[in-house]
Amino acid sequence: MSLNSIFQFLVPKDKKFFPLFIKSTENLVVMADAMIQVMNTTDIAERNALINRIDALENIGDEITHEVFIELSQNFITPFDREDIHYLASAIDDVADYLNGSAKDIILYNITQFTEPMRKMAVLIKEGAVELDKAVKNLSNMKNIKEINQALVKIHSVENQADAVLDASLADLFANEKNAIELIKMKEVLSMLELATDKCEDAANVIESIVLKHA
Repeated sequence: MSLNSIFQFLVPKDKKFFPLFIKSTENLVVMADAMIQVMNTTDIAERNALINRIDALENIGDEITHEVFIELSQNFITPFDREDIHYLASAIDDVADYLNGSAKDIILYNITQFTEPMRKMAVLIKEGAVELDKAVKNLSNMKNIKEINQALVKIHSVENQADAVLDASLADLFANEKNAIELIKMKEVLSMLELATDKCEDAANVIESIVLKHA
């Protein structure tokens, strides 16, 4: 029997938690895609509608996370450690929270011009969300540990790239932006976007821990 077959056998069949995790990561991908659109549209009404959509999607994510916690309180048998289920649900929710926080900052600070680093950060968040979605979907049946690990490696790479984008963009801001208020506004939005990639990596770390415990 192969390692993957043993891994799949050891994990109890689940029809409650994994569908919720998948709904959560799919929702995250849609949120991230909306943020990219926010950065690329020049239509103010369209941008505001997209930001409102991100907020609505974040609320949906909160509801999914709440469902996970309810299931956790009502079910004795779980597909893996209860703590890991809680950590994973919370980590995915944190990505959505910071993504929505970034959208709210765009409104709060009246950001209408988006820099290339901001757009790059939005793309990186989408990439991280897509890989997180892949990892969760493979985690649900444990058929391909290799694909899970590949997705996790890509998420770590995304976070490293986001760090580099943030560092370079902040250095450029402090060197060239003469308007202190504009500097603060740009810094806040960039930092919030980067934190979304940090939270994506946190979710990847939880999945990595789950795989190690069952491998």
